[in-house]
Amino acid sequence: MTMSETSNERELSPEQREELLKTLKARFEKYMNRHQGLEWADVQARLEAHAEKLWSLHEMERTGGEPDVVGLDNTTGEYIFYDCSAESPKGRRSICYDREALESRKQHKPENNAMDMAAEMDIEILTEEQYRELQELGNFDLKTSSWVKTPESIRALGGAIFCDNRYDTVFVYHNGADSYYGARGFRGSLRV
Repeated sequence: MTMSETSNERELSPEQREELLKTLKARFEKYMNRHQGLEWADVQARLEAHAEKLWSLHEMERTGGEPDVVGLDNTTGEYIFYDCSAESPKGRRSICYDREALESRKQHKPENNAMDMAAEMDIEILTEEQYRELQELGNFDLKTSSWVKTPESIRALGGAIFCDNRYDTVFVYHNGADSYYGARGFRGSLRV
C-alpha cells in the first residue's frame, strides 16, 4: 500500500464531509451545556482548517460515538471532542482492552481490542479523569460500561480498568484485560 492510498482512504468525499459537519452542528446546537461560551462558527472554521481530523470524527460517528465538543484548550486553540453517545458506542463493543490481551486468549477471541481500534481511528481512549469530566455533562453509560486508559502498573499485572455510571455515581472497576462483554466498549477523545 502506497502512502497516497493510505491518505485517500482517510479522506472523506465532499458529500460525507457536508453530512458530517451538518450532524456535528446539529448536535452542538442541541447540547449547548457541553460547550458553554463556544460558537459553532469557530468550531467549523477550525475543522475546515484541519480537515485531516474529519476522518477521525467520521469514524467516531460511524461506530456510534456521537462525538461532540466538550472544551477548548486555550493554550493550543484546539477544540476537544469526546464520544457523547448515551451508552458505550455500539460499533466498539465486545472487545478486550489491548492487542496483548487479545493475543493471550486461547479461544473465543473477540474481533478486536480497544487500544488498536482507537489507534486505527487516530483518537485517544478516554482516561479515568476525562471519563469523570464527561459524566459532569450528562448521564452516560447507565446500562453499559467503557474501557478507560489503564495505568501501566495495573496493565503489567494483567488487568485493565473500565467505568460506568450506576446509582448516580461513577464507578471504576477492574477486569482481566482479555475479558470482553457485549455491553462494554470504549469512548475516545480527539483534539482539533
